[in-house]
Amino acid sequence: MLKSLSFSLTLRGALAIVIGVVSVIWPGITVGAFVVLFAVFAFMVAITDFGRAFSSERAGPVIGFIVLAVLSIVAGVVALAWPAITALALTVWVASWALITGVVEIVMAFREGLLAGQRATWAIGGLVSLAFGLVLIIRPDVGALTLATVFGLFSIVQGVSMLMLATHVKKIGTAV
Repeated sequence: MLKSLSFSLTLRGALAIVIGVVSVIWPGITVGAFVVLFAVFAFMVAITDFGRAFSSERAGPVIGFIVLAVLSIVAGVVALAWPAITALALTVWVASWALITGVVEIVMAFREGLLAGQRATWAIGGLVSLAFGLVLIIRPDVGALTLATVFGLFSIVQGVSMLMLATHVKKIGTAV
């Protein structure tokens, strides 16, 4: 059990580092891969929506699921036909998420019953999210490449963390 866990963590860690390095070195290719993955996801959603449409017993859900499936197909085709616009839209989506998250976290800092450290954590996290969202909204063209680079750096850190954990699990296994 521990040997297989150690091997799994080592493999996942190494893969995360490789993906991270590729993302940092070639952020444009990473953004392109994200767009292609989005298109694949849209096509998969279309297939499941068509399946739901034809498994329904009433006409209302059938029409609704067919409309959703067609919209998903259109989204996938648009993503593949115009990858730059899709990358821009995904960046704006992430920016919006960061802005909303930032506002919510700042509001959370002012809840009753929190210690000063907890308030500071919520407030700082909210301010960082707001700053990140604003930067992406102001320069979404650069934001897409920045997102790919940040993803790469995160993957490298995560991979190193998994390798360290794998080493620790392996030591525990030898001690047992």
